[in-house]
Amino acid sequence: MLRKMIKPVSFFLVFTFLLLDFSVQAAKAQMIDTNTVIAVQKQEADRERVAAFLGREDVQQVMVRHGVDAAEAQKRVASLSEAELTKISQAMEQLPAGGDGVGAVIGAAVLIFLVLLITDILGFTHVFSFVRPQR
Repeated sequence: MLRKMIKPVSFFLVFTFLLLDFSVQAAKAQMIDTNTVIAVQKQEADRERVAAFLGREDVQQVMVRHGVDAAEAQKRVASLSEAELTKISQAMEQLPAGGDGVGAVIGAAVLIFLVLLITDILGFTHVFSFVRPQR
């Protein structure tokens, strides 16, 4: 019984060994400059930082209010160039940390008020009743 099984099993093993790919890829070792490694790590950190910012719940709510799909924004961040990513990351570093945005809201309200006031004075709009437009 054992002799009957040895021949088919050995043919099967030989056949499977012949199907294996024993080709070897040549490894190319090169020296990597420290500045190159640091730049790559900084780029990866910037990409992760921007992606983490877009992943926050409050940011996603604002994006939904403005009609932006969060998944599409993540895809676009993944396709940003190195220069664009660095520019966005630097802009994020200059923003105040932990701020609630009251200053930005007040600044935007004052800017909108001034624009509407100027357009009322010039006669393009009629928003404020206390303004007498020039004719």
